[in-house]
Amino acid sequence: MKPSDSKTSAPIFVLAGLMAMAPFAIDAYLPAMPTMAEWFQVPIHEVELSLSLFLGGFAIGQLVGGPFSDHFGRRLSIITGVLLFMLGTAGILLSPTIEGVWLFRIIEALGGGLAVVNSPAVIRDLSSGKDSARHLSHMAVIMMMAPLLAPVIGMVLLHVSGWHGIFAFLFIYALFIGSMIFFRLPETRVKHPQKISALRRYGQVLKHRYALGYIFSQSFSYGGMFTFITASPLVYMGFFGVSETLYPFLFGANVVTMVVANRLNVNLLHRFHSSTLLSAGQFVQVGAGIILLAHIALAHAPSLAVVAACIMLFIGAQGLIVSNATANTVEFFPHNSATATALLGACGFLTGSLSGALVGAMGDGTPLPMAQVMCACAVAGPVMRFLLQMTPATQQA
Repeated sequence: MKPSDSKTSAPIFVLAGLMAMAPFAIDAYLPAMPTMAEWFQVPIHEVELSLSLFLGGFAIGQLVGGPFSDHFGRRLSIITGVLLFMLGTAGILLSPTIEGVWLFRIIEALGGGLAVVNSPAVIRDLSSGKDSARHLSHMAVIMMMAPLLAPVIGMVLLHVSGWHGIFAFLFIYALFIGSMIFFRLPETRVKHPQKISALRRYGQVLKHRYALGYIFSQSFSYGGMFTFITASPLVYMGFFGVSETLYPFLFGANVVTMVVANRLNVNLLHRFHSSTLLSAGQFVQVGAGIILLAHIALAHAPSLAVVAACIMLFIGAQGLIVSNATANTVEFFPHNSATATALLGACGFLTGSLSGALVGAMGDGTPLPMAQVMCACAVAGPVMRFLLQMTPATQQA
């Protein structure tokens, strides 16, 4: 085992658990939205708004958390974020109105972003290059169990204890992860010889065209994924008539392909550079997006099997894109890794929020808007990367 492996293996499960806070907070309460709308006596779209508020707050939390972590350290940033997440979750549990849920959902998201942004930064502190990409892939395999389990956990808790039980679970989960961080994760931040302001830290990342190419690659892949997440209930259950029982299995199949792709990525990193594997993932995503769009646009009656297979390939390619884009981005910023990670995460969630809103606005009751936005995101990622990385990385500041 390499030195970086021995240093990183211990906290990887804890860091993956920290990363899983976001998908748990996003996916676990989705089955409860109609119940929450009835409980608060509001239209369901007012409950759905809490998801958009969470995505926006999570992005802001990451933007604040990156420089905070680079300046004050990983442990303080994580623990502060987890405490804010718990405060917001407790507020949701006690809120008598939907407006209170909105407010505390934002607080919960800010804390989540502040905490979660540190996981890739800690990996970068302890490793670099292919080792970093491999560790991020290992962490992603564990973390991706969350979106597979979250809707199931949410459904069970909804039937057992109502929607309040779901947020009680989130509170307990955050308490457990915070305790593990407090007792098991040492400080890993590499101190910069000079104090740098948050704006200057972000400026260093934004001026690096090569790093921006990786950031756009990940952001547009997130855009395609959140487009599917937003449109999938309408497409699968509304258009194709899939039952509520079968829908979670079709949704979960995409997570399985991501896990398989991550395992493949870990093995291939022994032979190929991470940027090469990123390109392979983007190639798969573009191909799947084009086939999906062509099938839906040209077929008289689109096939559920073809649509589901294309989406599985598209979402599965995230396993090659996300960890490699992250590893290549933070590689340029050894003293600024949390800030770079924050920009990566915030751009990804903001792009996902915008693409989800776009597919909702374009909605016509068919899968076509979903396919159009997914395909556009798949193409935009590698195009922006090519345009930005025409200048060799060695010539960057």
